[in-house]
Amino acid sequence: MRTYFRLLSFAQPIAKFAFPYILFTILGVIFNTLNLALLVPLLSTLFNSSKEGAQLMERPESWDVAGLLSYYAQQANILYGPHGALQLVCGVIVVSVLLSNVFKYFSQRVMENLRIHTLLNLRKTVFNNVMNLHVGYFSNQRKGDIISKIASDVQVVQFSVTGTLQVVFKEPLQLIAYVFVLFATSVKLTLFAILVIPISAFLISKIVKRLKQQAALAQHMFGLMISYLDEALSGIKIIKAFNATEDIKDKFHQENIRYSDLGRKMARRQQLSGPVSEFLGVAMVALIVLYGGSLIIDNQSELTVAKFVGYIAIFSQVMRPAKALTDSFSTIHAGIAAGERVLDLIDEKPEIYDAPDAIELKEFSQQIKLSNVSFSYQSKNVLKSINLTIPKGKTIALVGPSGGGKSTLMDLLPRFIDAQQGSVSIDGMDVKQVKQESLWALFGVVNQESMLFNDTIYNNIAFGNHDATPEKVEAAARVANAHYFIMETDNGYQSNIGDRGMKLSGGQKQRICIARAVLKNPPIMLLDEATSALDTESEKLVQEALNNLMQNRTSLVIAHRLSTIQKADCIVVLEEGKIVEQGNHTELIAREGLYKRLIDMQTFNE
Repeated sequence: MRTYFRLLSFAQPIAKFAFPYILFTILGVIFNTLNLALLVPLLSTLFNSSKEGAQLMERPESWDVAGLLSYYAQQANILYGPHGALQLVCGVIVVSVLLSNVFKYFSQRVMENLRIHTLLNLRKTVFNNVMNLHVGYFSNQRKGDIISKIASDVQVVQFSVTGTLQVVFKEPLQLIAYVFVLFATSVKLTLFAILVIPISAFLISKIVKRLKQQAALAQHMFGLMISYLDEALSGIKIIKAFNATEDIKDKFHQENIRYSDLGRKMARRQQLSGPVSEFLGVAMVALIVLYGGSLIIDNQSELTVAKFVGYIAIFSQVMRPAKALTDSFSTIHAGIAAGERVLDLIDEKPEIYDAPDAIELKEFSQQIKLSNVSFSYQSKNVLKSINLTIPKGKTIALVGPSGGGKSTLMDLLPRFIDAQQGSVSIDGMDVKQVKQESLWALFGVVNQESMLFNDTIYNNIAFGNHDATPEKVEAAARVANAHYFIMETDNGYQSNIGDRGMKLSGGQKQRICIARAVLKNPPIMLLDEATSALDTESEKLVQEALNNLMQNRTSLVIAHRLSTIQKADCIVVLEEGKIVEQGNHTELIAREGLYKRLIDMQTFNE
């Protein structure tokens, strides 16, 4: 229940919806119950007009609803005659049904607004928290599972939790109203009839017992399917190039079978509750007809035929709210299971966060310094006691074999990750004491993989820059050698580039990324193998754009092609997480160490 009430907290302010819903529901229940109770005076009018017209009844007690309605029907019969009474009773029934449905409609509208409001708040909260998580979190999680929680699980929660809220309030109220009318009509019959309730509850509880566990497993399997789908769509070229289409199909199909099998098991349990409760209801009606009919035949009850028929009609409807309640128990299990997954994501806390006394760093004026920095990932030492100073305005290149720790070292500067030991400082201020947003504002990033969004070229260049103007965007594109190819597209800067920039070539995508960094105009640039995936012609254009970008800026560059960083002020050579050499190109060549060997290997390969 704790999970349920916590999910319900996303409906705040709930009073805005609760009061009108309660009012409309109560009125709807009253008129809905009255619809069935009016069967008694209708039948009394018909029977009295043909057989018992002379037989007058006394006014019953106020709690005897059916008796009161029959009494007033008889008075109408005396005043207006049989036909007039029949017309009046039928008119009252029509008005009662109309009002019942009007109030039912309004209550459903209020509940639908509550459902959408809850969904809006829940989805907003979970997405906001995901966006606030540290970068390292996403390397340990399946993207498909996160998508499944935000999309599928939230949908399950909204229909089950808010739907159950509707059932839990309305159906018991309707059940109470029916039981009240039944007791008012015949205490003996009602006491006999309610024996079915504990029997039904026991059987239904046995049926839905395992649904919560199965529902949690089903949501997990759905997340796996989304992950496989995302990987298949992202890697379609590689899949086809390696003739792995059938393998991927089989992998997805096997997971699909597991998910479908579990769905069938859950459906069997969910669907079994309805027929069981319906069978119990019909069996009980048959027993009531047998018992009540015997009382009437033996003249052992004050029940009239009209009251008895009305009683059966009302009791036949008792099982509908009872069935809705039992069905809601199975639905709520799926909702709680999905809700727990969503709340787990909401409760996930970023490992990297601002210190309580963090300050805002507004400019970069001196140097970046790494002091005895060490970083481990899953018990593997990636960086070991790194000491490095990056003066303002200088270009520092990181080179070395793959897995040496270059990208990890770069990620430490904007605090995408935190070192386990040592410190990273900017102008003498430890980055852990700086507000993250002000820290990120100092950096521009261009990665090996061009990250673009399914939007226009203009919006991709102006991404995150609220002060961008068409003139500034074009100027940035010119610096990045991108303006001319942009103008050759169908709609220029307003051309859509497709999913992840699929409509552009590798070099074009990279130049758009560089233009985005130019427009931001940060004092520090981080370039992670920005030209390694390009052909020679594109590399030349991109390298020229990068040189323009790095002018008058502090730059940290990871280079795949060592020929592109020979003019760097300082080249840092990393091997197995340690700095093994440091100096400019000429100095490192003269030492004939690892850098010289890497240069010779690339020269030989070319």
